[in-house]
Amino acid sequence: MASNRTFTMVKPDAVAAGHTGAIIDQIIKSGFKLVAMKYLFLSPEKAGQFYAVHSERPFYKDLVAFMSSGPIVAAILEKDNAIEDYRKLIGATDPTKAEAGTIRNLFAKSIDANAVHGSDSDENAQIEGSFFFSAFEQF
Repeated sequence: MASNRTFTMVKPDAVAAGHTGAIIDQIIKSGFKLVAMKYLFLSPEKAGQFYAVHSERPFYKDLVAFMSSGPIVAAILEKDNAIEDYRKLIGATDPTKAEAGTIRNLFAKSIDANAVHGSDSDENAQIEGSFFFSAFEQF
């Protein structure tokens, strides 16, 4: 059975550009409920742990450096069909290919600095959300 929760991060590029509020507003207006949220800085070690699944990929070191370059906003979102609906809302990883009005179309700078992260499966949403939030921090 599909979960009704997904995980997201507003990435350092979007936070630095002052887009956090607009992105969160778009998420809420799209029917998602925030069930956990925090503003934090990922150390290179923590960013490396979060993206460990990519550790053998050529972009891993750059990804870790980018994700530890400034603060992020981590959040767990809830809505029926959360994973699929959120991935539609954020748009393609490459903002030049993202549909008009999607978060990445509006706020991303590049394929690397793409404004937000969104879980790609129920399993990953649970793993990623638990990386940042204890059960006590989820409402």
